Amino acid sequence: MTSTKPILKSQKSGSAISSNPNVTGGSNGSSSGNNLGGNGGGSQGPPSPWLLENQPPINNSASFVEYLRWMREVNRKPDSRTGKDPTDPATKVQILQLAQEKANYTERLKVLTKRTKLIAGEGNWFEVTCPWRIRVGGIRGVESMLIPAFDALGMPYIPSSTLRGVARNAAIREFMQEERLDWKAAEKMIAPYFGSIDTKNPKDSMGKVIFLDAYPMPSKDGGLSVDIANNIWKWDGDSIGKYSPNPNPFLSLKESEFVIGLRVSSTGNQQVLDRVRKWLVKGLQSGVGSQVNSGYGGLTCAEGQIEQPFFRVGFAVRGQLIHGRQKFTQWNYKRNRWDMRGQAEAEVRPIAFKSMLRYWFRAFALGVLPTAQVKLWEATLFGAIEPQKRGYFNIRINDGVLVQEEARASRDNHGEQEGTLLFQYSSEIPDQNKQSTTQLIQNLTWLMFHLGGIGQGARRPLYSRRNRECAPWWRGCNLVVLLDDESSEFDEEFWNLPDSTQAFSTLFQQRLNAFYLALGDLIKRDIKSDELLTVVNPTRTLWSNAVDSNSRIMVCDGDQNFNKPYTLSILHSDELKINQDYDPDLCGNVRGNDVKPSPVWISYPDQKYQVVTVFGATQEPRKKFVQKLRDQGAIQIFPMT
Repeated sequence: MTSTKPILKSQKSGSAISSNPNVTGGSNGSSSGNNLGGNGGGSQGPPSPWLLENQPPINNSASFVEYLRWMREVNRKPDSRTGKDPTDPATKVQILQLAQEKANYTERLKVLTKRTKLIAGEGNWFEVTCPWRIRVGGIRGVESMLIPAFDALGMPYIPSSTLRGVARNAAIREFMQEERLDWKAAEKMIAPYFGSIDTKNPKDSMGKVIFLDAYPMPSKDGGLSVDIANNIWKWDGDSIGKYSPNPNPFLSLKESEFVIGLRVSSTGNQQVLDRVRKWLVKGLQSGVGSQVNSGYGGLTCAEGQIEQPFFRVGFAVRGQLIHGRQKFTQWNYKRNRWDMRGQAEAEVRPIAFKSMLRYWFRAFALGVLPTAQVKLWEATLFGAIEPQKRGYFNIRINDGVLVQEEARASRDNHGEQEGTLLFQYSSEIPDQNKQSTTQLIQNLTWLMFHLGGIGQGARRPLYSRRNRECAPWWRGCNLVVLLDDESSEFDEEFWNLPDSTQAFSTLFQQRLNAFYLALGDLIKRDIKSDELLTVVNPTRTLWSNAVDSNSRIMVCDGDQNFNKPYTLSILHSDELKINQDYDPDLCGNVRGNDVKPSPVWISYPDQKYQVVTVFGATQEPRKKFVQKLRDQGAIQIFPMT
């Protein structure tokens, strides 16, 4: 691989790097003499992601590692108030975007994939496809950036050691299931295939199959794509921490195809290779790398058998959509500082559904269980880093597509995304817990669809702002069920909604009781829905995001007002405003430093009626809002007594 090294020139003012027109570091794609580079920017010019003042001459075939070499260090120009450089997150986004957009790995990947096929030999290599994203590696680099696995020359790949581990784990689990063995006993059974230092048979001390590094099929960027992790709600000890979005951009591989190659070792044979290959295919389909239970890392192969989901549902997201990373646009200088306001990119993300299900599980479970027990079972079901658990199930999305981009400047069309949500058991779930987990997920998913949206604007139903001269014209989100040809009679009956609010009240309570029953079966304890806990004693400015004794869920019907659904028009009514503005303790606040999410969720299931969830509803101003809904004929569906 070719990579142009920087040419240093000795000058009285110090060393400088000669500029290269192929690389951009400023906001307008050009190199300027007043660019302060690693100095962090200032009124003289926008900040640059580069360590030195002028941009380094990186050839387009250079890997992301080359970009890391010249990336500026963190906190070059800290703010006097916070002690942090406000441009750091933006330069991080910019360097990732440059690495993706300026890459040209096609020729190198042609060489690497061809080499894999030649070393493996005819019939011993195959191709796999990643329907969404894959994260292999995850080493923390500069500015705490998650860096995927790169080879010695900086090409993205799946290391051979990872592939061997995937096949080995799949083999162990197969023997555990078929032979009813524990892990250690199953490890002894696979020694003739993978080798073992503990075996008593010298012939089994070495593996019989050689695994080769797997590279993406030739493409310009090798599949590298800017990704984001954003831990909004997290546990702080045994309490829920403050709402605090923490977007962390990084690189993952998106919709890549890989060439997987195996080779018989000097002590192996073709029969052994064929069996190891089956284990490898099975393991790759279950997921490889990080966050496999959140949709990452699932690989499909023509010769593999796709595991059937235990639950599936088609969906449409209409409104402000699910978004991934913020795309770098340009630098803006205002209020004596440089600021980058990125442009969010719409993306159908399985992890968004997992996060929303996790939110509602936590909210409902906290109303009936001690916090420590909720924390434990949330980790058991959904996975966690601490305590380290993979989780009982995986979430995937099949045929996720962006039907209509979010309309930023059009009053006519709102955004829309579609797909099919698939739930599959992970290898961690005990057989005796599968039925209860299925019932819990089915009813929790039903609750999620009917209590709010997902992605941006999740707490509000979709509505138009055509009567106001401001953009975006569309706000909020509607999450709706789409049944397809594969839907069964169970699906149609399960998702069918009654026409009246009274009938919906009965159905909602049935679904919630079914969720409580399944949760009780898992934890081996009776849950009484009429004995609700108080997580936090609410005040005007303080409430808990828990469906507990202080929460209220209402269902009501009414006509639109100012293009807003009925209950939203009441929430935004003048009577509930403060100084002719929305009350932040009722509607939330996104301006300034005191950012708080709204304690009110409103959904509009199939546009039949509205379901309103109010946290901390026993205190003003939420109490007054709930009373206004009652006065207009709303039915309380939680608490159920």
